[in-house]
Amino acid sequence: MSTAQHRELAKNQPVTAAVLTISDTRTPETDTGGRIVRELLAAAGHTVAAHAIVRDESHAIDAQLCAWLAEESIHVICCTGGTGIAKRDTTIEVVDRLLDKKLEGFGELFRMLSWHEVGPAAMLSRATAGLAGETLIFAMPGSTNAVRLAMEKLIVPELRHLVWERRR
Repeated sequence: MSTAQHRELAKNQPVTAAVLTISDTRTPETDTGGRIVRELLAAAGHTVAAHAIVRDESHAIDAQLCAWLAEESIHVICCTGGTGIAKRDTTIEVVDRLLDKKLEGFGELFRMLSWHEVGPAAMLSRATAGLAGETLIFAMPGSTNAVRLAMEKLIVPELRHLVWERRR
């Protein structure tokens, strides 16, 4: 079957998400990236079952991700923040340890699209995605422009199809 046929079959696939903001400075009031993720998921008809903000500390990220991975009802976890090269950026190391299957194309496409917005600074992003058991995890940068780019151009348009592919 073609991708278009798969998307047609997946168009009614329910998707339940959790959103994790990784930041040493964001609060519920200032978490614009997390808010954008939740709003775009909801606007696409997905259910956002949980959201949290944790400090950029490996143990905190791991604990929250593992708690959500234990919930069978969550199909996808969207993380924002901690994907750069700063000393405190640990999201990718934690996510990579949890992934059974990587979706290399997500990071590659994200950096390619980012190139058009930020030029060679796109190489600083270590955005990644993959499957941890049956759950998709996307790790995106924390800037609102990066979040919007990843969600609008990559994640939201393909999310039902991705979940359908894994569940069939």
